[in-house]
Amino acid sequence: MADVKIQALKNGPLLVKGSVEVLDSNGVLMQAGAQVALCRCGHSNNKPFCDGMHGKAGFQSVCVKAAG
Repeated sequence: MADVKIQALKNGPLLVKGSVEVLDSNGVLMQAGAQVALCRCGHSNNKPFCDGMHGKAGFQSVCVKAAG
């Protein structure tokens, strides 16, 4: 199985790296490749993909591992 890594970028999208296939709700392939950025802010005009609108919307979110 190929390694896939998902990183929540500070104030930005989820960056998915590896052999990636994004399917729509019907199971139809939307995009395939080695990297994809998925919207976390909800403001993208190209959901589920990031189009940079998080910057204009002032989206702020930092994901860090919880202590413990």
